Amino acid sequence: MIASRELRQKFLDFFKSKGHTIISSASLIPENDPTVLFTTAGMHPLVPYLLGEKHPGGIRLVSIQKCVRTDDIDEVGDATHHTFFEMMGNWSLGDYFKKESITWSFEFLTSKE
Repeated sequence: MIASRELRQKFLDFFKSKGHTIISSASLIPENDPTVLFTTAGMHPLVPYLLGEKHPGGIRLVSIQKCVRTDDIDEVGDATHHTFFEMMGNWSLGDYFKKESITWSFEFLTSKE
């Protein structure tokens, strides 16, 4: 069994080897977005860049974003529902699309390394 810390590092290292810049998890309290209380997905802090703004890290990014979701808070406590989790994401800001994304995700999930 692989430890969560090792899995996170392997994910970051894998996409770094594919030319991605590692970016830190953003705050759980979103900046400049009064429409939500918490960061709920890995894409949330990247919305301005997904809409065309230039990201200082470049056009290929990888992150492990801390997230809080409360949509199903009444279900929290069973074996499958939680409020906090970390979302692993690789991001292309206009560089590559489905072919590379699917190929690399499959490679990461099936590689013995």
